[in-house]
Amino acid sequence: MIERYSRPQMKKAWSEESKFDKWLKVEIAVCEAWAELGVIPAEDIPKIRSARYDLGRIGEILEETRHDMTAFLGAVAESLGAESRFIHLGLTSSDIMDTALSLQLVEAADLLAEDISALIGVLKERAVEHKDTLTMGRTHGVHAEPTTFGLKLALWVEEMKRNQGRLAEARKGVAVGKISGAVGTYATVPPAVERAACAKLGLEAAPISSQVLQRDRHAQFVTTLAIIAGSLEKFATEIRGLQRTEVLEAEEPFRKGQTGSSAMPHKRNPELCERICGLARLIRGHALTSMENIALWHERDISHSSAERIILPDSCLVLDYVLSLFTSVMSGLRVHAERMRQNLELTGGLIFSQRVLLALIEKGLGRQQAYELVQRNAMKAWEEGLELLPLLKEDGEVGAQLSPAELESLFDYGYYLRYVDEVFQRLGLAAGRERPDR
Repeated sequence: MIERYSRPQMKKAWSEESKFDKWLKVEIAVCEAWAELGVIPAEDIPKIRSARYDLGRIGEILEETRHDMTAFLGAVAESLGAESRFIHLGLTSSDIMDTALSLQLVEAADLLAEDISALIGVLKERAVEHKDTLTMGRTHGVHAEPTTFGLKLALWVEEMKRNQGRLAEARKGVAVGKISGAVGTYATVPPAVERAACAKLGLEAAPISSQVLQRDRHAQFVTTLAIIAGSLEKFATEIRGLQRTEVLEAEEPFRKGQTGSSAMPHKRNPELCERICGLARLIRGHALTSMENIALWHERDISHSSAERIILPDSCLVLDYVLSLFTSVMSGLRVHAERMRQNLELTGGLIFSQRVLLALIEKGLGRQQAYELVQRNAMKAWEEGLELLPLLKEDGEVGAQLSPAELESLFDYGYYLRYVDEVFQRLGLAAGRERPDR
């Protein structure tokens, strides 16, 4: 069902027509390579290049042969004359299937790379927009110290750049072909044919293969998609947390006329981000299956084949959809800066406790003594719902070290923005807006 939502290009890449087109492309490339060695007459190549197949006819032959490659070859042969004898010369099914699958995976990887670039572009824009938008940094779900929403998004930019690199490596791993015959000995098709055919297809020739390309390559590809999906799940989980009614610092887009509940008209649920989280689990499951596919009996079996017909298209289709979906979420994300400011002040200045601690240490107090002084006031403020600054001013031991003016200077939001520009410059992001002093 996810095919309904994926981009047309990705759906096309994994269509039956695309698969058989690539099978035929590999067959023709091999014939051209044979011709270069003088095995196939050069005058037969133009006719071979005109070979076609009929999907309906493949289905009819398949009913009889119960073998998709022989059904495909039968349909192709019907479009040719005597030169059809050169199609599949010296090959085994996996020479065509695995090499064509590599072409599909490369095509899918390039589409996913476009998706990632688009997401990075949106994340960069929103990060710069909110470079100085103060927000509460949380650890364990509890208020820690101030940060900026832009820094949160800049972190995501950098993570997606790493994912960009991972995908490039995974693409390289599957951009290989295998034309080495049964069990990979080249007994019926020489290495020169493999080298030439793969070059025509834009693939590297696998340095060595059995009857199949080794499935660690495919496992690297799918696990890479799972890692990317895991990043998207992390980002979506953060937005879900920020959209909780008690927090309400950010919301995914909610269009006019949209409904969040059949029973409660007021509901605005983060259902897009929840969808992303759910689909990330699906790709993780496919990653496990891809690793199970690595171990095959002897030179090959086909226990991997049935699983790959599901996990490879599904993983690509799902990630394509999820990347596109999250890009639209981030593009239309509603950021409530005023609510962020309200939440910053929710704990009456407790978030400045480390600044007071460090100031006391700078005055010469031991760390443990300084910690106890700040903590006893912080706990009183927490338990009684009081402001921290007045309590510190009333504490004689604190006052002996820090004047009221010095204490007030520590309760400054601008302190936490001192190096934001430097971080953004390090990441190659634009400077953004002027930052507030408090």
